Amino acid sequence: MIAEVLAAAGVRQAEWSPLPGATFNTAYRVRPPGLVVKVSPPPDAPALTYERGLLRTEALFCETAAAAVPVPRVVHTDFSGRLVDGDVLVMTELPGDSWAARRVPPAERPALRTELGGLVARLHRITGAGFGYPRKLSPSWRAAFTAMLDAVLADAERFAAALPAPLDHIRTTLMARTGVLSEVRTPVLVHFDLWPGNILLGDSGITGFVDGERAFWGDPLADLVSTALFGDVERDAGFVRGYREAGGELVFDDAARVRLALYRSYLYLIMLVETVPRGGGAPATIQLAAAHLRRALTFLGRPS
Repeated sequence: MIAEVLAAAGVRQAEWSPLPGATFNTAYRVRPPGLVVKVSPPPDAPALTYERGLLRTEALFCETAAAAVPVPRVVHTDFSGRLVDGDVLVMTELPGDSWAARRVPPAERPALRTELGGLVARLHRITGAGFGYPRKLSPSWRAAFTAMLDAVLADAERFAAALPAPLDHIRTTLMARTGVLSEVRTPVLVHFDLWPGNILLGDSGITGFVDGERAFWGDPLADLVSTALFGDVERDAGFVRGYREAGGELVFDDAARVRLALYRSYLYLIMLVETVPRGGGAPATIQLAAAHLRRALTFLGRPS
């Protein structure tokens, strides 16, 4: 299968091996010439609603984000199902190791957080024609994000996912606070999965962002959830400084905190619901996601 994919991409002689860490798509490292091949599950595989067409989203993210930040270069795509029973994405392999796999000395961390903030601000200069996931754009962010919430809540019900509160309570709490989303007027490119595992480091700093498959057009604040996963971006002085120095606007007022809580809730819902079709997850991560979802819901449930 991989040989046929590589031949279609113009690569005739190469060796490949599975890349560890992939949780939805299957990934392979190809050497030479230094490529990554990603193959999606079959169309009928159990998946969350937003996961349909993930490799198409990732290809679009890489092609679009390349103007602002270091990302893999798309070499070949095949969404026809002709070669494999799924989608195929072939791209260059960026240098460096994932931040999550490195032991970064505490003295070096502030500079890296500042660099990260600057790169994310540059990413957010890229604007789109509408809001939401690329396959179905909406004219307003409130409409797009409400649809995204509806989809993941429907997934939670369909998969009977274990959540830290009743589904009706979660839905009511979230939908009651979506009015603040009307403040967002410009759709920017959001990666939405910039935790350390998807940020690559080299000897002199950040070498790139990978796994842009969760990307959408929306509120720039949404990216500040994964960059401070299970944390509080307001306390990340280095990141905030780098973001602002690169021209990004950050105002942490009451409305912004509500928006952040909505985006945290959405991300933690995804993290909890996806454990069902994927057959499980790391217990510690599941517990953290449940606890932080509960905390976000408590915040959103307070009188405004």
